[in-house]
Formats: sequence, structure tokens, C-alpha cells
Amino acid sequence: MGEAKAQMSQEGDDAIKIAKLENQLQEQRDKYLRLVAEFDNYRKRIAREKLDLIQTANKEVIISLLDILDDCDRAAGQMEDSDDIDSVKEGAFLIFNKLKNQLQALGLKEMESLHEDFDAELHDAVTEVPASSKDLKGKVIDNVQKGYYLNDKLIRHAKVVVGK
Repeated sequence: MGEAKAQMSQEGDDAIKIAKLENQLQEQRDKYLRLVAEFDNYRKRIAREKLDLIQTANKEVIISLLDILDDCDRAAGQMEDSDDIDSVKEGAFLIFNKLKNQLQALGLKEMESLHEDFDAELHDAVTEVPASSKDLKGKVIDNVQKGYYLNDKLIRHAKVVVGK
């Protein structure tokens, strides 16, 4: 009889331990599911914020160029009304310089390629022509289209003519 009581007591203890372990397991599952849901929400929020940041950045660039667009509109009107080519030319140069300065303020930098060694990482060779001197072999002889950096990151390769 004492043995049966001990066995029942042991079974009762085991049942309590099993119940505790099942509760702990359920708590861990709940915690895991909450973490998965939190991470999914975090991922979605980051994607939304990234999209907002990109759209806002584009907005800032567009706003910064609106004055130049207004200048172009005024210049187009002046071209129709004016016979003074020199003043139209001067106005066009002023607008060009304003655009160039604004783009530089946004981080745009022109690539210097002329008479530099040809670098396939920076340049797209349009053609090769005989070099006028030996020191121009393998060097950029002419720029067909300028290359540009944006905040020191290459955004457009220069299209160049290379000496051979």
C-alpha cells in the first residue's frame, strides 16, 4: 500500500512537472509568435520609411530645380520677343551655370577624364584612334559624353575616345 501511495505521489509530481513544462512551452511559443509578428511589422515599417525617404529626397531635388525651370520659361519667352542674340546667349549661359551650381550643391561632380589613363571601371570606350604621340597611347583623347559622380559614387561612366 505504501508503495502504491509513493507511486501515485510520483505520478502526481510528474503530472505537475509536465503541466509546468507544457505551460513554459506554450509561453515560449507565444513569445516566439509575438517576436515573429514584431519583426514582420518592423520589416514593413522600414520598407515604408525607405520608400518615404526616397520620395522625399526626389521632392527636395525637384523643388531645388523649380527656380531654374522658371528661368528657362522666362528665357524661352525672351527668345521669342528679342532680336538681341547676345542677351539671349548671356541668359542661356546664366541659366546653365545656375543649373550646374545647383547640381553640384546636391553632390554632383563631373569626372575629369581627358588625358587620363583609360579605366574600364570609369570609362566606356566608344572608339580607339591612333594617338598623335606615344604618351597618349592608352589615354583618353576625347570625351564624347561626360561621366559623373554623386557624392563620390559613380553614377554615369564617361564615354571616351582612347588613343592606341
